[in-house]
Amino acid sequence: MPLAELLLASMWVCLTAYALFGGADFGGGFWDLLAGRGAAGKRQRSLIEHSIGPIWEANHVWLIFVIVLTWTVIPPVFAAVSSTLYIPLTLAALGIIARGSAFAFRKVTTEPWLQQLFGAAFALSSVLTPFFLGTVAGALASERVPPGIAAGHPISSWVNPTSLVSGLFAVGTTAYLAAVYLTHDARRHGELELALVFRRRALVSGAVMGLLGLAELGVLRLDSAREFHQLGTPLALAFLIVSVVAGVSSLVLMWRHRYLAVRLTAALAVTGLLWCWGVAQYPFVLPGLTLAEAAATPEVLRDNAVAVVIAGLIVVPSLGWLYYMFQTDQQTAKGDSADAGVPGG
Repeated sequence: MPLAELLLASMWVCLTAYALFGGADFGGGFWDLLAGRGAAGKRQRSLIEHSIGPIWEANHVWLIFVIVLTWTVIPPVFAAVSSTLYIPLTLAALGIIARGSAFAFRKVTTEPWLQQLFGAAFALSSVLTPFFLGTVAGALASERVPPGIAAGHPISSWVNPTSLVSGLFAVGTTAYLAAVYLTHDARRHGELELALVFRRRALVSGAVMGLLGLAELGVLRLDSAREFHQLGTPLALAFLIVSVVAGVSSLVLMWRHRYLAVRLTAALAVTGLLWCWGVAQYPFVLPGLTLAEAAATPEVLRDNAVAVVIAGLIVVPSLGWLYYMFQTDQQTAKGDSADAGVPGG
């Protein structure tokens, strides 16, 4: 496999990691927005903060990888996307900044009105940021970003049926992943009532995701017939089938209180969908522009490959160790022992 394809696959792996980890992070803010007031809302927000607290900034490492690899491996794509879709990209960047700042300030402030203000900013930006990122994906999927600097329309490129449904789908995905992860976290900490709350939310959001997925396919068929038919190629169709089967399995497992196993199937459902999209577009990276035509020089690709290997050897074990330490802290151990014998393992 040529070096450009390997680097593109590496970029897609990073995009998948961002969708899974960063997506669940954004989804926590979605449920924070709907937690309500009073003691019940406070307990939900406490669980959300505890779940995403140690890793909420680390998730953006994957997004940085995606941006840098796009810039250096396929520079014409970076130029076209950033100059055509600068409005949703800027709004997403502002959302990330506002979300991070609000999350940090809410944890340290003692004034109730400031806590509410920062909480609202955190929750709203957690919903709007994945929405705008979803519109970017929809613009690319519907082939509204042509090659060239600012060659696409700055508004209609992302304000269109495919982009808007993709934005909603992105928000729904983050909400579903977060509900799945929070259900297991609540059970591990002995919060059985909260586990049931997020279980119901996972079931509802999972069902909504299924409906949005059907809507996405229908809109794509009307809005971008070529991309829709590309989903029928053997490899893309295989990934799509994996996503659908994993999504249905997730609902069944959640219904049966299999809170740990459903984490894997939910992640597989999202992963299958992303790779279905990527495979369907290959070898084109933009309308009429193939990967071979967009790829940087061999020397740049080689240097990128070396950097990716070094970064992977440093970042992946570090984040893995961070997640491991967080999952096996003293509170977790206490929650597991208190919850011994409860269904859902």
